[in-house]
Amino acid sequence: MSLSVDHTDPDAPVIRIGGDLAYATARPLRVEVERMLATHPSTIVLDFADLLFIDSTGLSVIVHAWREGQPAGTAIVLQSTPRFLDTILDMTGVTGLLARPLLGRPTGDADRTQPPAAIA
Repeated sequence: MSLSVDHTDPDAPVIRIGGDLAYATARPLRVEVERMLATHPSTIVLDFADLLFIDSTGLSVIVHAWREGQPAGTAIVLQSTPRFLDTILDMTGVTGLLARPLLGRPTGDADRTQPPAAIA
């Protein structure tokens, strides 16, 4: 696996992942994600343009990033995902997980003071 980090925008650093993200190679990505989460950016971008393969351990790093980012309000954004990764994310429900609103950040609906009108 190859890993590079772009801190050009400190509020939205980018981690570029290439090669195989699997059991034997996932640890450096997990360590880098945890390092970034400690700085509380609003977003962490995971760029998968050069990804060739991912297993369940690699997928768990993505879920871990989302779960750990929630309390701090850090969004995890996936960029340049290959088709096979999109399929895996959809099949496992991770796509929906990543689309959930951040904890502690109000959405447009959360700001309502009255419930929505009933649909007849």
